[in-house]
Amino acid sequence: MARVYMLVNVTPGKDRDIRDTFRGINGVVYADIITGQFDLAAVLEAESTEEIFNRILKKIRKIKGITRTETFVAIE
Repeated sequence: MARVYMLVNVTPGKDRDIRDTFRGINGVVYADIITGQFDLAAVLEAESTEEIFNRILKKIRKIKGITRTETFVAIE
């Protein structure tokens, strides 16, 4: 099982809508609004990192209102 952590910045006022959109994507295990430098934190899981990048992130990139992301691949 592959896991990726994603931190997201969004357009002001869109945090709840984008969180809910994340939660509806197959492979997104958690998506929560957070405090600090980023607005949202998400955990993505799939059988492989290739599947995460090819399937899940393609859907996330289409979400309007995301201004920045940082993605971290779990190695162990």
